Amino acid sequence: MPDMLSSGRTRAALATSARVSVELLLVFATVAVALWGLARMWSVVWPVIIALFLTTLTWPMTRALRRRGWPSALAALLVTLLFLLAILGIVALIAVPVASQSGELSDGVVEGIKRMRDWAAGPPLNIGDDQITTALDTAAARVQGSVGSLVNTVATGVATTLSGLVTAILAVFLMFFFLKDGPRFLPWLARQLPGRLAKDVPVLAERAWDTLGAFMRSQALVGLLDAVFIGLGLWILDVPLVLPLTVLTFVSAFVPIVGAVFAGFVACLIALVSNGPTDALIVLAIILVVQQLEGNVFQPMIQSRGLGLHGAVILLAVTLGGSLAGIVGSLLAVPVTALIAVIWNYLREQLTDPPQEPEADKSQTGVAVPEM
Repeated sequence: MPDMLSSGRTRAALATSARVSVELLLVFATVAVALWGLARMWSVVWPVIIALFLTTLTWPMTRALRRRGWPSALAALLVTLLFLLAILGIVALIAVPVASQSGELSDGVVEGIKRMRDWAAGPPLNIGDDQITTALDTAAARVQGSVGSLVNTVATGVATTLSGLVTAILAVFLMFFFLKDGPRFLPWLARQLPGRLAKDVPVLAERAWDTLGAFMRSQALVGLLDAVFIGLGLWILDVPLVLPLTVLTFVSAFVPIVGAVFAGFVACLIALVSNGPTDALIVLAIILVVQQLEGNVFQPMIQSRGLGLHGAVILLAVTLGGSLAGIVGSLLAVPVTALIAVIWNYLREQLTDPPQEPEADKSQTGVAVPEM
């Protein structure tokens, strides 16, 4: 006779499943409300995030100055000024060589356009000058017909640029205050929280800070590897502006996807107008190989060691973040995943039962042990 299901156990299992489902729905609803609140306050949250990233990069120097007896305000001010000088130096490394070779680049652009027209005029395309002129007239007519949309696009671009400038200025000021008053934050936070939160939240905040610092250091190392390999390829091919392109590659590594695409496009364009299409294709191949190595080898391996995350988890996090929130999602995917892992590990520590102490030998506790 086959075994019969127990109605009592079935009802208990269904009740437990329903209770767990309701609890999970409440947790998801809480997370959704928190994300909605962050989205509503994004104009304030985004500068804070950028300031935290910058603070993790500049805090070691500030800490060294404070240990040497510098006042906190003076050390923070000096490091902030040095950071701004470094940014200006990076801009100068990119802008000055470009300005000095602008004449050669413009001549190269004209020559490149002539080469493309000559190539298009020959087989197999056989595109004549009259067809090119017709295409240019058609494009000009479309541009004239969409002047209103172009004006709106330009206005939107100007507004976005101004918003980005305001965000950058606010982030620099916040970085100064974080460097100046950062060590006072956790003791102040502990005094504001009641009960056990006064212990748990500062511990989590300290671990999150260490994780964020590991992320920025690993990202800088990945950008340095990209810049070295791509810069070496450009130097071997004798492409002009090797140093500005190398610096641009390193800086753009901190902006996922778009940064790499922009730096690669600029390098290929300069190689095309200066060295010709063959070298441009070689540069494109070098950039694609380096980017594949970065995305599939360097970044997962380096960040998995620094953040304690598996390489596959990092790849999935970047993919999910990009699909949900675009560039910002790709930028924040890895640190957010690492912070979630920090919170989860801390919860596991708190919810895990302490190890059971072995029972003492009854013979040592004064209880008589029966003789065998």
